[in-house]
Amino acid sequence: MRDFLKNLSLNRKLGLLAFVLGFFALFAGSPYHGSEATVNAKELALIVEKEVDHVSVQMLADWIIRGKSDFRLIDLRNEKDFAEYHIPSSDNIALSGLDQSNLQRNEKIILYSDGGIHSAQAWMLLKAKGFRGVYILRGGLEEWKDQILFPRIPESPTPAQVVEFARTKEVSKFFGGTPQSGGAVESATPKLSMPKLEAPAGAQSKAAPGKKKKEGC
Repeated sequence: MRDFLKNLSLNRKLGLLAFVLGFFALFAGSPYHGSEATVNAKELALIVEKEVDHVSVQMLADWIIRGKSDFRLIDLRNEKDFAEYHIPSSDNIALSGLDQSNLQRNEKIILYSDGGIHSAQAWMLLKAKGFRGVYILRGGLEEWKDQILFPRIPESPTPAQVVEFARTKEVSKFFGGTPQSGGAVESATPKLSMPKLEAPAGAQSKAAPGKKKKEGC
């Protein structure tokens, strides 16, 4: 195990640290005090290294556009933040409410919050309770904003970057975003207007929650 950890890159070590801190913060906190949980440390390190527990924002955007319905997207933030903006098709379940949620063990579950610590905590809780198909949205809502809502093309893009940005712009506009032109990402990005909470035009309807067929992971 020690040799395995030595071979991890700095980013992977930081990712593993976030998971570990999330684990202790979760089960040491009052919402789940006394809860029993078993998480294999080597398995956790492998998951962080291979990133098999992550879904990229680009992949999620594609799934939503295509109306893919074999997953459940969970926003872990509070009700106020969720009401102000959330990723289309997501449900709001606060971290403290996961224990009493109606999530099913045969569902494919994707978790996100503003950053990563709450997602790591929720991932730990669900994995410890036997949920196998649990994933984290890489970068959370912040990366969704940067890559989907407000993508930015470099000042001197290569031909390949121009082609890629043309595709990215269409995805951004689909979600009501505002593609940015040139330069590094500015600190003023949060001041950009967030899209109105409407179903993206052209998106295929997902089944109603009460009639949704549970699909295996």
